[in-house]
Amino acid sequence: MATEYASSGEYIKHHLQNLTYGQHADGTWGFAHGAAEAKAMGFWAINVDSMLFSIGLGALFLFFFRMAAKKASVGVPAGLQNFVEWIIEFIDHSVRGSFSHKNAMVAPLALTVFVWVFLMNAMDLIPVDWLPYAATMAGVPYLKVVPSTDPNITFGMSLSIFFLVLYYSIKMKGAGGFFSELAFQPFPKFLFPVNLLLEGVGLIAKPISLALRLFGNMYAGEMIFILIALMFGGSWMLALFGGVLQWGWAVFHILIITLQAFIFMTLTIVYLDMAHAEHH
Repeated sequence: MATEYASSGEYIKHHLQNLTYGQHADGTWGFAHGAAEAKAMGFWAINVDSMLFSIGLGALFLFFFRMAAKKASVGVPAGLQNFVEWIIEFIDHSVRGSFSHKNAMVAPLALTVFVWVFLMNAMDLIPVDWLPYAATMAGVPYLKVVPSTDPNITFGMSLSIFFLVLYYSIKMKGAGGFFSELAFQPFPKFLFPVNLLLEGVGLIAKPISLALRLFGNMYAGEMIFILIALMFGGSWMLALFGGVLQWGWAVFHILIITLQAFIFMTLTIVYLDMAHAEHH
């Protein structure tokens, strides 16, 4: 597919461009034709491909886990049931090790976060040209298939976790207790402006770091796959070398996509545990 573009830069830009829908400068609504037009659409533009794949993968997760639950038996588990039970036990162990309070929502949330982020990350293992080329043949100009390379998706998830942290911080400690935690630590009370600044920055940094960590790692991984794909447009020796690199990076990337899902889940549990902790 790289040979169809005038330059490597155009090929890279094409693969990094979302299918964006929004309002054009003339007031009409439609899909953007390029990054500049997508940026001009403003805040209310929507990346259709990111939404399509993220929602689709979430539905896929629910479908298979529901199927496993409906077919679950008391005997020795096998196949899908065994796989699902293994994941649930892994999540349960992670929650018990990081969450020291009682909240029936935390374990299901951790399970959802881990599996959903893992599935979105795993889309990075699909060769970068396959789905965009099929979309081009169908008349769709752009298609990004890895939702976690879109900061809108990662920030949407991290902000959801952040709102839960704020909710449980106020619920468990009260508004006054939560404010005291921000204003009267770690320095004495008369330095509350300094405490409020430091703790406020630390609080706001949680969703930002959570989102950017996932986005940055997955975006970098996708970029490497795209750069390797450019090698297939050269000589057969370069293409052969690119194939070896692609296989090696894909194997290593399995660790990255799993690790990023695990980190996102673990930090979610830890942040909620801190929100439940009593103020002293």
